[in-house]
Amino acid sequence: MAYAYDIPFHVDLSGRVALVTGGNGGIGGMYSRALAACGATVIVLGRNLERCQLVVDEIVQGGGQAVAITADVTDEAAMLRVKDEVEQRFGRLNILINAAGGNVRSATVPQEQMADGGDATFFDVATENIQKELDLNLRGTWLPCKVLTPLMLGQEGACVINISSMSAFLPLTKIPGYSAAKSGVSNFTQWLATYLARSGVRVNAVAPGFFLTEQNHALQFNPDGTPSARQKKIIAGTPMGRYGELKELIGAMLFLVDERAAGFVTGVVLPVDGGYSAYSGV
Repeated sequence: MAYAYDIPFHVDLSGRVALVTGGNGGIGGMYSRALAACGATVIVLGRNLERCQLVVDEIVQGGGQAVAITADVTDEAAMLRVKDEVEQRFGRLNILINAAGGNVRSATVPQEQMADGGDATFFDVATENIQKELDLNLRGTWLPCKVLTPLMLGQEGACVINISSMSAFLPLTKIPGYSAAKSGVSNFTQWLATYLARSGVRVNAVAPGFFLTEQNHALQFNPDGTPSARQKKIIAGTPMGRYGELKELIGAMLFLVDERAAGFVTGVVLPVDGGYSAYSGV
């Protein structure tokens, strides 16, 4: 019995080994399930082993193949241990998806502009909180690539997919660390794609537009549950006039991992954003 999951189309990934960092999160968990539904053996990696195991249990109980591994993607020693375990258990890696990341609430600037007033400003945000955001999103992408892509050399359908953001195109207010880090993710994606272009490993990124998640809930809603002014700006700036649904990110990932469809596609940062990145606001 094949693992059943709601995917927009099927890509044959039988015999492939895929590793998803942040595999217990919203995007990472969804991508782990979609890859398993296409026949891949999925390594669900995250800091919380229990939550990773929940994703694995769902896949395995449904007839798919998956294992959970715990590691901090910003810790080189931990990632080297992951590399050793993957090599010993599977002997190879075909697909790497770097979905670990996200906004660090303590690194959020309270106002959009200093002129807006308030007791705290950008200059009051603790340096270590912004550094944590940079590490989680940028270091947490390039380090797994550095450590794990050697396992992908010479493997069938070898590809890396990073998760960028709309804030990589133009920085979003209130989240300078996140915006800087995701800009770095896009740039690094292009750099690595060029570096590995003749090795047989393709490297691309998906750049989600605006999706309602646990991480961004506080920015999108007021304490009383009503839409925030920021949410209204987002909808006004999205030509399709709505937030995306997480499942709408699956098709972009499946296209990019399928070498028959995207064998000549590398170095691309693909927006899935309802037209946000194409709209000038006028």
